[in-house]
This record gives sequence, structure tokens and C-alpha cells, in this order.
Amino acid sequence: MSANPGVRQFVVTGRDQAPIALLTDRVLRAEVTSEARCADGTLDPDEWFPVSTDAEAARREAAGAIAVCRACPVRDACLELSMRHWRIGQHGVWGGLVPAERAAVRRQRLESARRHGH
Repeated sequence: MSANPGVRQFVVTGRDQAPIALLTDRVLRAEVTSEARCADGTLDPDEWFPVSTDAEAARREAAGAIAVCRACPVRDACLELSMRHWRIGQHGVWGGLVPAERAAVRRQRLESARRHGH
């Protein structure tokens, strides 16, 4: 079970049922950019970038963006992209998670990979 609510440890895409970890960046980007609920630009861009470093405060600041993510069909793919491209993925809301939450997920993944020799 994930330490973060709403985030599954092993996820699959809806379209082809392939594990997200096996999809190329190109496929993930195409899926996210074509189907993401946030792509319509209805929210103020500032809502996607909370300024608080505390996860709870950041979630309050980004509540509108997180609500959009909650109903997004490519939420898991979006989160995976943020993990793969940490340089940009460490900022803003991705996959319904604020930066502090994604950093915790990333640490868990890195620790798991180290334990399993990956």
C-alpha cells in the first residue's frame, strides 16, 4: 500500500493495459498531452504551483488543480512523467500530488530500487 493516498505502487494505463513503467517517455507524453484534464487551461497557472513547502499547506493552495487531477484519466501517467523527469517534475502539481508528496514517492522508489539492486 502506498504511503500517499490515491497513488498506486504498480499502475497500468487504461488504453493498452501496459504497466506504466514499461512505456516509453514518448508514449507517456503523448497520452498525457492528449488526454489530461488540465490541458484545457481553465485554471489560473498559479494554482498548479503552490508556494508552501509543507505538503498540507501546499494541498490547500493547489486545491483547484488537485480537484482537476482527481478526475483525470491520465493521472498515473502524469505522475510517472514527473518521476522520470525530476528536474521539471519536482515543481508544481503532477498526478494530483504536490512537490513534497512526489519527493516522498521518489525517495520510496529510489530506496526500493536500492534494496532490490536496480
